[in-house]
Amino acid sequence: MNQLKQIHAYTLRNGTDFSRFLIVKLLEIPNIPYAHALFDLIPSPAFYLYNKLIKAYSSHGPYHHCLSLFNQMCLQGFSPNQHTFTYLFSACASLSSPRNAQMLHTHFIKSFFQFDMYALTTLVDMYAKLGLLAWARQQFNEMRRRDVPTWNSMIAGHARCGDMEGALELFGLMPRRNVISWTTMISGYSQNGQYGKALEMFMVMEKQKGVKPNQVTIASVLPACANTGALEVGQRIEWYARVNGYFKDMIVCNAILEMYSRCGLIDMAKRVFDEIGSRRDVWSWNSMIMGLAIHGKCNEALQLFHEMLREGMAPDDVTFVGVLLACTHGGKVEEGRKLFESMEHKFSITAKKEHYGCMVDLLGRAGELHDAYELIQSMPMKPDAVVWGAMLGACSFSGNVELAERAAEYLFELEPWNPGNYVILSNIYAKAGQWDGVARLRMLMKGCQITKAAGYSFIEEGGQIHKFIVEDRSHPRSHEIYALLDEISIRLKLHGNPSHLDYAVEQLCIVN
Repeated sequence: MNQLKQIHAYTLRNGTDFSRFLIVKLLEIPNIPYAHALFDLIPSPAFYLYNKLIKAYSSHGPYHHCLSLFNQMCLQGFSPNQHTFTYLFSACASLSSPRNAQMLHTHFIKSFFQFDMYALTTLVDMYAKLGLLAWARQQFNEMRRRDVPTWNSMIAGHARCGDMEGALELFGLMPRRNVISWTTMISGYSQNGQYGKALEMFMVMEKQKGVKPNQVTIASVLPACANTGALEVGQRIEWYARVNGYFKDMIVCNAILEMYSRCGLIDMAKRVFDEIGSRRDVWSWNSMIMGLAIHGKCNEALQLFHEMLREGMAPDDVTFVGVLLACTHGGKVEEGRKLFESMEHKFSITAKKEHYGCMVDLLGRAGELHDAYELIQSMPMKPDAVVWGAMLGACSFSGNVELAERAAEYLFELEPWNPGNYVILSNIYAKAGQWDGVARLRMLMKGCQITKAAGYSFIEEGGQIHKFIVEDRSHPRSHEIYALLDEISIRLKLHGNPSHLDYAVEQLCIVN
C-alpha cells in the first residue's frame, strides 16, 4: 500500500498518469475507497475500470455503489456486458431490493445476453436470494442449458424459504450433483429445524463415490448432531475434520464444541475449548458459557465470563443470555440483576426479548413473581410468547393462579395453536384444587380442536438415526423388538425383580 502511495505521489509531482494502473492494483489489495477516489478524478474512465470497480463493490460492499456506477456507465454511453450484469445481480441480491432486481433484469434482456450461462445462473440466484421463487423458477425453466451451480442456486432458494420439499424435488431431478448440492440440502434441513433429515442426507452423501464432505458440509451437519444427540456421528465427523485439516476452520471448531456441549459431554467441550486457545472468538466463549449454564455449572459459567472480559473479548447479546441462564440455574438473583443492568450501562448492549425472558424466569424461580410481572410491564417492546411462557412457567412453581391466568391470556392470543400453554395452566388449576378451571380448559381445547402433540425422541444405532414415540410400532422391525421385550419381561418376572423389568422396558422402547 505504501509503495502504491509513493507511485501516486510521483505521478502527481511529474505530471504522468498512472491512475488506471493504480486503480487496478488498489482493487487487488483491496482499498476500494482510495481506488474510487482516483477513478472519480479520471475525466473519461474506460469501460473496464467501471467493471473492475463494480466487481469490487459487489464482493465487498457497500452494494448500492454498484447501481450508482452502473447508472454513471450508461450515461457515459457504455453498454454493459454479461460480466457487468453478473456483478450487478450479485450486488442486488445483497441489497434485498426486488424493484432494482427487476430493473436490472429488464436491462439484461435488452442487452441480448440471455444465453450466457454464468449471467443467467446469477440472475436465478438473485431472485432466489430475494425470496422471489416464482421469478427464479421461471428463469430456471426457460434456460436452454443448466449447469450444476444453476441447480444449486434454485435448491438453495427453496431451502432459504423453508420449502424443503421443493428443494428435495429439484435435488432428485439433478442430472449431476457436487459437494455443494449435498451441502445445500444438509444445511437447508438443519437451518429449518429438520435435524433428523439433515443427518440422513449426510449419511447418504457419505456413501456417494467422488463426493467428499468439505468444511462447509461439516459445519452444516454438526448442529444436526447437536440437536438430535447423535454423538457417535458427531465424533466420527470430528475425526474426519481433524484428519482433513478442517479443524483449522473456526466455524468447524465452534460447531464441534457446541455439539459436545449439547450432547451432554461438557468435559469434551471444555477440551475442545482449551485446544482452540488463542484462536477463540466470541462464538467459542458463548458456546462454552451456554454449555456450562445449561448443565448447571453456573459458577464455572460466570467465572468463564469474567475470564472472557479479562482477556479483552467483548461480549455480545448472546453472551448475556448465557450468563443470565447461569444465574437462573444457580438461583443468583442479585448477580443476575447486576448483569442485566450492566448490559446497557457498561457494554452498550440493548436488552432483547430473550434477556427479559431470562430475567422473568430468574425472578419467577426465586418466588419474586410480582417483580417479574412488573419487569414485563416495563419492557420497551411488546412481550412475546417466550417472555409470557417464562412467566407462566414461573407461576407453575409457586402455584399463583391469578398471574398464571394473565400470562396464559396473552399466550392464548400469541400462539393459540400451542397445547403446552393449556396443559401448564390446567396443571396449575389442578395443583390449586380448582377443578372447574381444569374442566373449562379441556372443553376449550376440545372446542378449538387443540390436541397435545406426541413427544418423540431420536436414537442413534448402527450408524442410523431412529425416531420413535411411546408404544411406537412404525419401525420395520418392531415385531422383533416387541417379541424380545415380551421374552425379557417373562424372564424378569420369573426372577421376581420388577425394577429390572421397568429398566428393560425403558431400554427396549428406546431402541424402537
